[in-house]
Amino acid sequence: MTSTRTTTHHPWLAAGLVVSSIVGVLVGLAVTAAEPIPGLPEPAVVVRVGLPIVRVLLDMAAVVTVGLSLLPLLIGFDRPKLAEPVLAGARRVAMLSALVWVVTALVALVLQTAELRPGANVSAASVFDYIGTVGAGKALVFVAAFAAISFGLSVWSVRAGESVPAELRAAVALFALLPLPVTGHATNWRWHDFTMISMELHVMSAAAWTGGLGAVVVLLAANRTLLAHALPRFSKLATICLVVVTATGVFNGAVELLVNPNIPLLEALVGTRYGVLVLLKTACLVGLAVLGAKIRWRLMPAIAAHRSTALVTWAGLELAIMGLAFGFAVVLTRAPVS
Repeated sequence: MTSTRTTTHHPWLAAGLVVSSIVGVLVGLAVTAAEPIPGLPEPAVVVRVGLPIVRVLLDMAAVVTVGLSLLPLLIGFDRPKLAEPVLAGARRVAMLSALVWVVTALVALVLQTAELRPGANVSAASVFDYIGTVGAGKALVFVAAFAAISFGLSVWSVRAGESVPAELRAAVALFALLPLPVTGHATNWRWHDFTMISMELHVMSAAAWTGGLGAVVVLLAANRTLLAHALPRFSKLATICLVVVTATGVFNGAVELLVNPNIPLLEALVGTRYGVLVLLKTACLVGLAVLGAKIRWRLMPAIAAHRSTALVTWAGLELAIMGLAFGFAVVLTRAPVS
């Protein structure tokens, strides 16, 4: 007998994603820790540690919003009575995650201002000065603005349902991801146009992959009919995202390591803090490819036949590794190539 239950969800999977992302940040900070330079003022601990944690929480809010925006497209629109209870809950959660996205972007803006002015008080004037003079400040304002638009669309969709196009909600959420990647290492290379495009593709693919998996498993695992319909669609999306994330990640990492002509590539990869983080992120990617292959080739046939599987367990492990990768990535964007 086919189960159509929609009341049993697995929010602990989303919690595991967030917790593992924070763990990834802390591990990354430990890997890249360096002795302070004498005579050079250091930002306060709350800034040094709090800023990357806030940045990864910003990423997690973005990932959740993107995934929930994509969910109607993965489910499809040919089973409205069965899908609507699930999508109604997804729209409400997307509203909250978009609001968290706005708040974390604004908190990150304040912390980045404090990081640039260690020892000085952060005032509204200093924040506005930071926005006016530093590209990363402008990028965070852009992110906050489009996250706010995403919040507004989510509020509208809570009231109007799927008459608010899912394509529009997903496009706005993905567009809000574009500014931050290009304010990091990518702008330091003479081929910065290529690296900026590569970074943006990397971030959007990672968000769609992680967010899509989280939305499908957390909200659909208890509903075998919807899961059997959505998972094959997500699997195709995940395969594309895996290819794009791998290609752009290799390109971006190689570019950053080659920026320093005094250190050979292999030595930079195994002998620098940045290189160690690249290796940790690569290990995550390999693990994700293995887990994704298991879900696609071993579990999906049983799911298509509406049989019980261990999808939640395997997907939970995959999400935990994805969280670690996001944590490493946040530290990686801020780490010197040394």
